[in-house]
Amino acid sequence: MLATPEQETIARAFLAARAEKTPLTMYPGAMPQTMAEAYAIQSAAIDFDGRRIGGWKVGRIAPDLVERYGGERIAGPIFADEIAADGAAMPVYADGFAAAEAEVLLCLGEVGDREYDIEAVRACVTEVRTGIEIASSPFPDINRHGPAVTASDYGNNKGLVLGPPIPDWRDRDLITMPVEMRIDGDPVGAATMETMLDGPFGSALFLIRTLRARGIAIAPGTWVSAGAITGVHEIAVGQRAEALFDGKIRVGCSITGY
Repeated sequence: MLATPEQETIARAFLAARAEKTPLTMYPGAMPQTMAEAYAIQSAAIDFDGRRIGGWKVGRIAPDLVERYGGERIAGPIFADEIAADGAAMPVYADGFAAAEAEVLLCLGEVGDREYDIEAVRACVTEVRTGIEIASSPFPDINRHGPAVTASDYGNNKGLVLGPPIPDWRDRDLITMPVEMRIDGDPVGAATMETMLDGPFGSALFLIRTLRARGIAIAPGTWVSAGAITGVHEIAVGQRAEALFDGKIRVGCSITGY
């Protein structure tokens, strides 16, 4: 779906707010009502932005909204220059929305044009890491108007922290791995990937199919941030986020503002 002139105006408004680090007190136009409309805005913004995409985030649509929006997940780009190492300082929009999410990260190899199922996706993955997705948008209410609005501004992504690898991922059931999230040392969530529909590989399968439908190629080395495991945890400038995977693998970052 090509963006309409109005959708291009929305995309440019989000880009300007991100570049100028200024909040958007209102959504800059007519809110998208479908995922097709949301991805039209998102794709226009990607084209206008011009930066290289190094990964994609996958988020879940609330169960009560699945029928309305025709699916269970959304996707948004993660730009290569906003992918950082464990311990990095990650900037967010201080007057917008900001959150940190504990996620499993899958690195895709050569995707090609073959048909995929869960097992084929597993074979395509070259590495699995622990990580933290930084969600942030200059629009403070981005998550209060449904998944199409969230998807329209890069899926509410502002970066990715690459944590240590999970060395034995091919030989274990990742679904049952315990994950904990802390902010400034205080526990804010704990869960396993059993809450993630068909798990991280299902997220990657969704992403491959969605990007194909949008005509977007997936380069080898693309990261998939597979979805929030313990929840979406709002965070403020000056705080520190840390996730603990399997009781022993830690990844963290500090939060800075513009």
